[in-house]
Amino acid sequence: MKANRASILGTDPIGKLLIKQSVPASIGILVMSLNVLIDTIFVGNWIGSVAIAAINVVLPVSFFIAALGMSIGIGGSSVISRALGANDLEKARRTFGNQIMLTLSLSILLVVFGLFFVETLIPSFGGRGDIYEPAKIYYEIVLYGVPFLALCMMGNTVIRAEGKPKYSMIAMIIPSVANLLMDYLFINVLGYGMTGAAWATSISYVFCFSFILWFFLSKNSELKIKLKHLWLDVKIVTEIAALGFVTLSRQAVVSITYLIVNNILFNLGGASSVAVYAIVGRLLMFALFPVLGVTQGFLPIAGFNFGAEKFVRVRESIQKAIWFASALAFFVFVLLMVFPYEIARIFTSDLAVVQQAPQAIRWVFAATPVIAIQLIGAAYFQAVGKSVPALLLTLSRQGFFFIPLVLILPKFYGEQAVWISFFAADVLSTLVTGYFLRREIRLNLSSGR
Repeated sequence: MKANRASILGTDPIGKLLIKQSVPASIGILVMSLNVLIDTIFVGNWIGSVAIAAINVVLPVSFFIAALGMSIGIGGSSVISRALGANDLEKARRTFGNQIMLTLSLSILLVVFGLFFVETLIPSFGGRGDIYEPAKIYYEIVLYGVPFLALCMMGNTVIRAEGKPKYSMIAMIIPSVANLLMDYLFINVLGYGMTGAAWATSISYVFCFSFILWFFLSKNSELKIKLKHLWLDVKIVTEIAALGFVTLSRQAVVSITYLIVNNILFNLGGASSVAVYAIVGRLLMFALFPVLGVTQGFLPIAGFNFGAEKFVRVRESIQKAIWFASALAFFVFVLLMVFPYEIARIFTSDLAVVQQAPQAIRWVFAATPVIAIQLIGAAYFQAVGKSVPALLLTLSRQGFFFIPLVLILPKFYGEQAVWISFFAADVLSTLVTGYFLRREIRLNLSSGR
């Protein structure tokens, strides 16, 4: 079979590949995160701090459905990367067709479920008191656009698996720019408030979907599927599900975390404390963009070379990815430790929120210099198709450590214990991941070509 264009993942120098894959991914994540960040700033300054809290309440539900697409995308992309590494283009195409059908059907099913139980879900996630009405407005409109987002998240990971990071970057930039422009129009110019913020978000997902659809229909993609590729293949679906379940489980735990923390903070400090958590959540997405970019860039490189049985290159990609990501993480850490008050003031002028935020920011990001080990380690096991360790390591931070800590510590030490729990969970999960990654390298990657 003719060599596929993704073969450079198995031949180019690892350092060069990491830069080539990570820079566009980082830029895309940066723009996407800036979108969420600026969206929050717009909402906070043009509508109010309660609106920030309302959006934070909705995020777990909409993100979980979007994460379904990402899960199917990452699970299938691991299969695609290894198939391309083994020069099996037909399997790669069958996998992509199955991804499309799974994402479309499951996301629509979950949207119907989410709309049916709207009155139950919003209060459950902390949408009580003054937060309820704006949260409901935002929730119902954004949910209509979430299937498009799910398809975008799925398609974007496949673009990276093909070794086309620049197109992946563009796919993330388009909805971000569109959302910000429509935010300004709908909220500031037309005065539509939460309704405007919601429609701006949903319409931006459609723009993103349109670009991704164009990519796969154009000559840029090798994954030209036919009708036969859309029929679900039990073996492929099982493999996608096993690996995708890792990402979906992580997002499920994130949604549960939002549910728990929103309610704990509302009981301890009211809407202002929930707004602080909303700011922290945005920073978690925004500030770590270079680290997440390296992680995203690492995935197709590790998967392709593992599929091609080039284990020396896999080992080198792990080492260099951790080094690059750690250096970037330390730079982010310094900025957050030095300027937490100034960062909080960007989001809102609400004095109660601004006074609480710096302490929360410092504790939540205190372990940032070491998190690269946890992120790259979990990503490695997912990239090479080892679903069980990938699942356990992915869930370790929030599922095994953070949730127990945040349920126990605040009962004795109050609101500050919520933020300390983030730091403790990061340190513990990094130690566990470091142990298993080192063991994997010693046992399975110490020899070979």
